[in-house]
Amino acid sequence: MRRIVITVIGLMIALASPASADVITDWNQTAIEAMKAANIAGNPWTRNMAMMHVAMSDAVNSVQGRYASYVSPGPVKSVASAEAAAATAARQILLQQVPNQKALIDQAYAETTKAIPDGAAKTDGVAIGEKCAAAVLADRASDGTNVPDTYRPLTTPGVWIPTAPPLFAEYARAKPWVLKSADQFRPGPPPDLKSALYARDYNETKEVGGAKSSKRTVEQTDAVKFWSQSNLSVAWEQVARQLSAAKNLSLAENARLFALLNMGIANTFITDWDAKFTYNFWRPVTAIRNGDQDGNDATERDASWTSLNAVPMHPEYPSQAGIIAGVSIGVLEAVFGPKPATAVTVTDLMDPNLQRHFDNVQQIADQVQDVRVWGGIHFRNSLQVGYEMGTKIAAYLVANSLKPTN
Repeated sequence: MRRIVITVIGLMIALASPASADVITDWNQTAIEAMKAANIAGNPWTRNMAMMHVAMSDAVNSVQGRYASYVSPGPVKSVASAEAAAATAARQILLQQVPNQKALIDQAYAETTKAIPDGAAKTDGVAIGEKCAAAVLADRASDGTNVPDTYRPLTTPGVWIPTAPPLFAEYARAKPWVLKSADQFRPGPPPDLKSALYARDYNETKEVGGAKSSKRTVEQTDAVKFWSQSNLSVAWEQVARQLSAAKNLSLAENARLFALLNMGIANTFITDWDAKFTYNFWRPVTAIRNGDQDGNDATERDASWTSLNAVPMHPEYPSQAGIIAGVSIGVLEAVFGPKPATAVTVTDLMDPNLQRHFDNVQQIADQVQDVRVWGGIHFRNSLQVGYEMGTKIAAYLVANSLKPTN
């Protein structure tokens, strides 16, 4: 039986002004609301977001033809309504993936299509959206994300190990978006336990990441609490919305931006899982409580050490926060240029009164990596390796998908 994820993703706050919103950003928010209500998080959340935004991008470009389609459904039909096509594609994907939120989805559909005049253009747009959604659903039907979870806990007969299974181990064997395979950008192994690099990272996390650390500042602790697991992926949706509003992207440009971003984020939950379950590297809480067993004289054991953050239920290396940051930065820089300087605000998904302000997007990428060390659940090298993986995935996506038609 597949696990039901009860972590709540939370509601994304619409930070862009209403005048700058379009059907793409409207449905970006609707999808997050629907999955919050359905208690969908983590790996399936990113898959659903990618499916919806790819279908919307294909739908818009089936009308406008500005960018290549992911799954080409047919010739460009420029007389159709691109807005109707995009909204219909989004609705069809979400009804399939989040069927228990039909009322919310249908209400959003009515809102985003009510201004489109009835007639042939709208009818043709609806037909295009349905066709694009069906094509994406068919493409992902055999992507391997729904295969049985056959993760094998490694132990010896009679020896107890923690019995909570890791989250979505089957994604390590899933089909990625655009990439040739899940292991295309798999990094080399984590540092040798006897190395100076491992000792450096061990001692940094031990010193600042412990639940009772006296070295971690109040500001660092506040940052750890803000960047909860539910904020990590959705924050980049907020950032993309704000950058899009600042640059006033067109419908086709927005469709491409959010399709690339969400394919990239979805890929991190496949490529990173491939690497994590290949190397099966221990988390700091295990490492530090066994510091006398690693053969490194520079890593002193702390028998009672525990991390500030709850420990995720999957292996440590490489870091998911790092790879999400890398792929997001890579996509955003491809669309908006190197080091976008636009100031951005990230709003906590569970408490809209909590916000963090940044002068540029790189500051966000840096902070979401730092907090995984300050929270005691990652080693520094794992974050750096993950970030580099993410930038490579983004570059490959941009070079090999949704390219301008001219």
